[in-house]
Amino acid sequence: MSTRLNIAGRLGRAAMGSTLTPIAGVLIFLVGLVALLITPREENPQIDVPTANVFVTMEGASPEEVLNLVVKPLEAVMREMAGIDHTYGMATDSLGMVTVQFEVGADKEASLVRLYDRLMHNLDRIPPGAGQPLVKPVDVDDV
Repeated sequence: MSTRLNIAGRLGRAAMGSTLTPIAGVLIFLVGLVALLITPREENPQIDVPTANVFVTMEGASPEEVLNLVVKPLEAVMREMAGIDHTYGMATDSLGMVTVQFEVGADKEASLVRLYDRLMHNLDRIPPGAGQPLVKPVDVDDV
């Protein structure tokens, strides 16, 4: 019984009957083995991702008020800074938190100084009744 094979069937039949198939398999295995041996590895790589949490209290405010009056304006101020990778905001009763993540490899101290400087220059964006922003650096070991 003879059936017509499509292109995949013809390619498979040609590969099974060829002497180049085992040679190609061994060659691919050896290239992978060499790549595995020469690739540098570290057990605990030192990746520096400067991150800080900015806390602002607003006594008696609902989460919606904190979000609209504190968190969103602070996120907008932080996003305008150069070297910021991500900002995340969160609001609860009487407390707003904005997490600022700088680009990988940025100098931690310089990034925190720029963040604090930016906050102090934009204190007018925080509504009356809100507390002074508190900047807490986040270290990789804290996670």
